[in-house]
Amino acid sequence: MSELRWHPLLREWVTVAPARQDRTYHPDEAHCPLCPTRPGMRETEIPEPDYYIAVFENKFPSYSREQGRCEVVCYTSKHDSSLGEQSVAHIRDLIDVWQERYAELSALDNVKYVYIFENRGEEIGVTLSHPHGQIYAYPFVPPHVEREFESSALHYEETGGCLYCQILEGEWQGERTVAENDRWLAFVPEFARWPYEVHLAPREHVGDITELSSGQADALAHLLKVLLQKYDGLFGKPLAYVMAMHQRPPGDGGGHYHFHIEFYPPNRSADKLKMLAGSELGAGAFILDARAEETAKRLREVGR
Repeated sequence: MSELRWHPLLREWVTVAPARQDRTYHPDEAHCPLCPTRPGMRETEIPEPDYYIAVFENKFPSYSREQGRCEVVCYTSKHDSSLGEQSVAHIRDLIDVWQERYAELSALDNVKYVYIFENRGEEIGVTLSHPHGQIYAYPFVPPHVEREFESSALHYEETGGCLYCQILEGEWQGERTVAENDRWLAFVPEFARWPYEVHLAPREHVGDITELSSGQADALAHLLKVLLQKYDGLFGKPLAYVMAMHQRPPGDGGGHYHFHIEFYPPNRSADKLKMLAGSELGAGAFILDARAEETAKRLREVGR
């Protein structure tokens, strides 16, 4: 059973989930719980011989049903693949799935925040290599998003405008742009804390993924694929990353928060990782040895 413990010094919740110690650890394809159930083989988490996109509750959840929800979103039945290898049409259908799950989970009484994310690569600590993401329906608003939300609310009170919209104004076709279309921008923010951190944001202001129009969702599918292919082409190998969707808390009527997706690859070069050490872990102060303008240029030129 998971526990929520209050950290009085940082004023934030810590989740203790001992059952997760027993979760499946680096199985081969023949024993992967996210693959389809093959004839004559033991049943996996998905009792079908094939599937397109699959969603189910995590067998080893961080939160019980009384606290919230933890779901797994399998992008494809193909074991040796990735989100970036899917077609634009497939990614567009996945966006529909994300929207549907966000709407359903955010309506639960005990849910304060719905977090859609993907951990990819062993460098991130992934234990299952099958292409998949997760959705956590938290019983609280997580501290990182809470700080962003407070900052955007304060900016709105002071200026009457959106803080993230203001950030975007200086990035279109700028030196930190990685890729763009007429509805979305992928850029390395000036304040990036990871060497190849990228934000993917809509040009038009929306608060969460359910507010995207069909046209915005189409454009997101296109640019998301472009960005992920650039990541994999950067060092000529599949790049590890965290993909984190940041959106307003459910039920909050404030129009000041701007939906966006943040990516944190741990690599600072092909064979070196950015490690979180004394300053980052002990003091919460990130130190970066790469300029956003330089890493954006490298990503921008991938595939050209």
